[in-house]
Amino acid sequence: MAKPIPPVLLTYVEGLKTHDIRKIAGTASDELTFISATRMLDKAQFLKMLTALYTGFPDWNYANDGVEDRGQGNYAIKWRQGGTHTAIWAMPGMDRIPPTGRKVSIPEHYFYYRVSGDKLTLIFPEPIPGGAPRGILEQIGAKLPPL
Repeated sequence: MAKPIPPVLLTYVEGLKTHDIRKIAGTASDELTFISATRMLDKAQFLKMLTALYTGFPDWNYANDGVEDRGQGNYAIKWRQGGTHTAIWAMPGMDRIPPTGRKVSIPEHYFYYRVSGDKLTLIFPEPIPGGAPRGILEQIGAKLPPL
């Protein structure tokens, strides 16, 4: 019999799909670490990143396969995501990018999560060519930061 998926992870997924930053924040440990291909973000930085994404791409959408239990509090979700750049995208640490009207589609890939107690403590996407945020920059024709 399969173990139930932790409610905190299901709430997080719902928060992403509804752009509910407050709901997402409630799922994250104060010690949350988000690891991207080029840097690590703490909880506050991660929430600012999502806020900027949802502001610049108000129709940003997510589709996912089921949650996979990887054991010992580790989970994986294969995501498909994208949206249209219709407002200023002001990612922390980057120049503001005026709307381009371009549609973005991030290649399908896994995000990995660690749950401890009732909070997310670690999030990291599988590093793939075209993954966010670099893939978004490429698709809207913006200047790319150095690797």
